[in-house]
Amino acid sequence: MSSVADSTSIIMENKQKHTSDKTGKRILMCGNEALAEAAIIAGLDAYFGYPITPQNEIPAYMSRRMPEEGRVFVQSESELAAINMVFGAAATGKRAMTTSSSPGISLMQEGISYIAGAELPAVIVNVMRGGPGLGNIAPSQSDYFQSTKGGGHGDYHPIVLAPGSVQEMADFMPLAFDLADQYRTPVMILADGLLGQMMEPVLLEKKERRPLPPKDWALTGAKGRPQNIVRSLWLKDGVLEEVNQRMQARYAEIKKNETRFEQYEIDDADIVVVAYGISARIVRGAVTKARKEGIKVGWIRPITLWPFPSEVISKAADEFRIFLTVELSCGQMVEDVKLAVAGKSPVVFFGRTGGGVPTVDDVLNQIRQLTIKHKS
Repeated sequence: MSSVADSTSIIMENKQKHTSDKTGKRILMCGNEALAEAAIIAGLDAYFGYPITPQNEIPAYMSRRMPEEGRVFVQSESELAAINMVFGAAATGKRAMTTSSSPGISLMQEGISYIAGAELPAVIVNVMRGGPGLGNIAPSQSDYFQSTKGGGHGDYHPIVLAPGSVQEMADFMPLAFDLADQYRTPVMILADGLLGQMMEPVLLEKKERRPLPPKDWALTGAKGRPQNIVRSLWLKDGVLEEVNQRMQARYAEIKKNETRFEQYEIDDADIVVVAYGISARIVRGAVTKARKEGIKVGWIRPITLWPFPSEVISKAADEFRIFLTVELSCGQMVEDVKLAVAGKSPVVFFGRTGGGVPTVDDVLNQIRQLTIKHKS
């Protein structure tokens, strides 16, 4: 009969073997599982979630891997419970996260507002599906407004990162946790059902954490120090305004330091296509084909949807160009593009909704039509 010590030794060996089997090697994984393993490598302490398609691979993966690592996994009774469990774990200074898909994220909005109001770090992943309502389980980008404009009540913004590949599904996890810890704010990964389900080679690496402030605000017991209080209710006259002004100063710092984007062939472009996530991959193929046809077109991909890369789009609009925004929605990010362009150039929208995904040729045809209009 093996002893408890022998059993513990075997478990530890299996844990080390499992982690070393994945870290530092290129492996074929679906986006959801790559994201989950990357979160574990990034130091996730506690995961709370509730199943919903098309992100079910994440809680399923976490249910096996988190116990293997000696960390917390809870399948909650609802999305409301999951986000409030994240609140509790984050208040103790632990790295906590939840994942869901569009209807589930809608249910979490009050909790996300509380987390923002309490100035706590947390990571929320939305693998978007078609809507409104229950919609369908096909890919969509129709949660842009909800994610970037707050979603819940109050003057707050989560940082919103939009991956465009399975590799980025993994790479953005350590970044998300670092941003959350540095700025004491919720960070959202905004993906979609296609990115969550598709399989690509991915390299999982343990990344060095950026310098982070101490979590001296955390609820870790007050023996030998003054009591910490984590809350979002401020009833004394003028105090809530001070809290909001402090948060707004932090958002200004985020805008200055953390705005991310990618651009290609902008310098001589007559047409600039703006897209994020899976749409940006389709746009790249269309722009490559268009360039081979002699069409002067480039693209800008927002990586942070909040803060939005308004300055780079505004600068591109200083020279007369046509902007084409491509989304899996009826038109949401296009409003931020129009605000950035500020009337200096025309902005055209092309989108599919309800789970429809345009082809490279669909986008190429839109570029060709705009080329004809531009020449005329």
